[in-house]
Formats: sequence, C-alpha cells, structure tokens
Amino acid sequence: MFFDFVIVGKLSLALFLGMLIGIDRQLKHKPLGLKTCMVISVASCLVTIVSIEAFHIFATPTFSAMDPMRLTAQIVSGVGFLGAGVILRRSNDVISGLTSAAMIWSASGLGIAVGVGLYFASLVAVMLFIIAVNILPAIIKLIGPSALRERDVFAKIVMEPNYKMTDLLQAIEMKEHDFYGRQKGNIKIRNIKIRDLDNGNQQIKITISAPEHIYTTDLYYMFKKIDHVLTVDLDHV
Repeated sequence: MFFDFVIVGKLSLALFLGMLIGIDRQLKHKPLGLKTCMVISVASCLVTIVSIEAFHIFATPTFSAMDPMRLTAQIVSGVGFLGAGVILRRSNDVISGLTSAAMIWSASGLGIAVGVGLYFASLVAVMLFIIAVNILPAIIKLIGPSALRERDVFAKIVMEPNYKMTDLLQAIEMKEHDFYGRQKGNIKIRNIKIRDLDNGNQQIKITISAPEHIYTTDLYYMFKKIDHVLTVDLDHV
C-alpha cells in the first residue's frame, strides 16, 4: 500500500506542477497550454518511474549493470517523431496539435509501463490524463482569471486606401456589445501586421483576444460594418 501511495503521490504532484506551468503559459496566450503541460508532466513522471522500477524488477546480482530500458528509450524517441507529425503551423502562425502530440507520446509511456508490469501506475496515469484533458481545464477556467476564458482569433482584413488605420483599431476594441445591446466583454488587440497590396489596398493581420462566448460570426459581421473594410478572413483556435 505504501508503494502504491508513493506512485499516486508522484504522479499527482507532477500533474499539479504541470498545471501551474500551463496556467502561466495560457495566461500569456502561448501555444503550450494547460492540457499539454499537464499531460507531458504526468507522462514524463510515469516513464521515470518505469525506468527506476524496471531496474529493480529485472536486474540480478549476475547482471547488476544491465539496463532494461535501453530499448524502451528508443521507443520514446521514435514515438516523439510520430507526435511531431500532428503539430501544424498554419499560414497565420497558429500552432495546433500540441495536445494531440503529447497524448501520442504519453500513450507510448503507458505501453512501456504495462510491458514492465506496473499496472497500478498505468491505471493512475490514465485517470490523470483524462482529468488533465477534460476536467481540470474546465474547472480552472470557471474559477480562474478572466484571461483563461478568452480565445485567440486571427483576422485578415483588407481595407480601402485611407489614413484612418487607428480608427479601425479603436472601433474593434470598442465593439463590446452584441446586436441586442448586451455587453459581451472586452476585445483586446494583441498583435498587428500591416502591409500594402499591389492594387493599392491595405491588408491588416491582427490577433485579438475575445471572450469564449462571443461567436466567430458576430466578430465577422462586426468587422464588416467598420468603414473602409472590404474583406474579412477569420480563424480561431
């Protein structure tokens, strides 16, 4: 029972510490978010436990210098390349697929743990993975700072030639109500890229943080109603 308690304690502490890092990253709107940090932290702890326990299980006085984890180390590295294949960088500099890649890598750790015979550790890790991906993020968003309830929206706007670019940005930040006059929350501009097109129009690429309850369609029509805006292209994570 003491051995089982130690395993639960190690994996749970890894989950908690990964959660702290994830909250910090998400508050700063970084690609490495809450779910990814927790999953990687728990999986790394599990593989470390497997490595330590495998030596005690399989090493003998005759082969005290054996390394039972040499082959499994190559498994972790190989699956890492597989996980890298699901990470996408879109044309608007959005990075997606990090959590999926972390889950693929974590699945290899679970397979190693079962192969070694650490069934209890595997079951605990699976439960923590499910909690990290489905339960904890929802709770933290509910009770945490409002920044955790925001999502990033990437907009590519083409405007007629004019000298009122600042008016456009101010109009975006002031559009805080829906079509019925209800307050929807603050919209914050975080990044701006501006360039001139060959036909004389101006293209603006902006990253905004908007509350999760604001529909992408509302943002689209909000941009379209701004003076001098010709086309709008939106994408969100």
